[in-house]
Amino acid sequence: MVERSDRAPLLDWEEVPSAEKPGGAAPVPAHAKDRLASPSNSRASSGCTAPGFGWSSSPGGPTPSRSNADGCSAPPATSTAPPAKDEALRPDSEEHLSDSGSREVPLEDRMVKWEEKDQIVSVFVVTFNTRSGNMLEWCLPKDMDLEGVEFKAIASGSHRVTTDFIYFRKGSYFGLACFANMAVESTVERGARMKSVGILSPSYTLLYRYMSFLEHQVRLQLQSPGHYSPLEAFYEDKRALLPPSGDGVVTACPANAWGVAINHSMHPEMKITHPAGCMSQFIRFFGEQIMVLWKLALLRRRILIFSPPPVGVVCYRVYCCCCLANISIPGIGVAVPEFRPFFYVNVADISALENELSYVACTTEKIFEEKKDLYDVYVDNQNVKTYRDGLKPLLRLSTADREKYRKLTEQRQMLLYSQEENGDCVSSEEDLFILFFLEQNNRIFQTLSEVAASPDPTLTPESVRAMGLDPHGDRLFLLHLLEIYGYDTLLVSEQLCCS
Repeated sequence: MVERSDRAPLLDWEEVPSAEKPGGAAPVPAHAKDRLASPSNSRASSGCTAPGFGWSSSPGGPTPSRSNADGCSAPPATSTAPPAKDEALRPDSEEHLSDSGSREVPLEDRMVKWEEKDQIVSVFVVTFNTRSGNMLEWCLPKDMDLEGVEFKAIASGSHRVTTDFIYFRKGSYFGLACFANMAVESTVERGARMKSVGILSPSYTLLYRYMSFLEHQVRLQLQSPGHYSPLEAFYEDKRALLPPSGDGVVTACPANAWGVAINHSMHPEMKITHPAGCMSQFIRFFGEQIMVLWKLALLRRRILIFSPPPVGVVCYRVYCCCCLANISIPGIGVAVPEFRPFFYVNVADISALENELSYVACTTEKIFEEKKDLYDVYVDNQNVKTYRDGLKPLLRLSTADREKYRKLTEQRQMLLYSQEENGDCVSSEEDLFILFFLEQNNRIFQTLSEVAASPDPTLTPESVRAMGLDPHGDRLFLLHLLEIYGYDTLLVSEQLCCS
């Protein structure tokens, strides 16, 4: 007999999880351990394998069963292991709900409990038809507006890959879809059957929990088209209760929780952590160029990343870019545009992107490169470029940039040595990455605030160096920063142009 947990009940496709090892302790939930982007716990640590969109932070927890060629973990094409990873991703234990004891639960703890509630607002199946192209085959609820989701769940160029997973946005919701491509002996289907099974939620923080479910369901749809009963049972068990207005706000959330528990300068979704290995892969993939992306992210520029399929690994690069701009100083950034992750976009999103002041997204459609009014920065493979003259100098690395990258590399090497020699399972590369840029950003804005509050609010070469910046090479970046974040009262010493 299996106890009911936060996940869907055992459906007809699921295997009974194998017995735990004798004396084995239940893994600690990743969400309870890690709040890296939360101002109240900016130095939280995780296990050796960082948690994220489907990986556990606990030693002995599940690990990805394959990796892409570029080193970023991706979901398995076929899985032979039982779906035991949900055990490691179970929410806080029932002791939080115990009536024994009269202590009041802090607001942040209540917020955590809300975040871990199921928030699935739709489940759907998309198929490729040789005559009509991408089509919405089935969905719940039936009256859900899913127009255009068929082109998000099956990305342009997906026929070249066997499996993929895609994060995307649909209106006020975030989506996750798992795609699979199976060879068939059918002239009508031209030798290939392609489908994608996906879900929508007001937040992407919990979508990873259902990755294995979606992977299995898309294989089931390929092998037995039209078998929707597991999806129906899943939706009935997991659906969110939305208010009649349908504005995407889950009623289980306390009305005043967002303002208190989350610093406005951080994107709320950044309260989760990250996919195992993907941030270290992000560093290896871009090298010193991550310092350029860091500046552009902090300046809230519109960043579009192009890459051919598979899309999943590129969606994680979108997430990593968002993490570069984290700030945990209260009050900083409340007036700047929100740095919004759009994840995968296609031509149907052009009208939405036209109205965005700041975002980071990825696409497989090369035509976007010609739409220069839609983005400030275009990233093609490791090539970061811009057509805006005012930003072109920011693409050059300063002396301080190279020094910061050297320090980051040294810290990573020290951490890896510690893990190998001492069996350090407390720290992770992913934590190091998050905290490195968080502390760098805090250092900049702490110094700016101190200078602004001083009798002589003038930025000198010394104060710029105190921020970790180059007085000469980072002068333009600093001027952009002062303008965007509203430090209008600060004066800039003339020495910055020639120091």
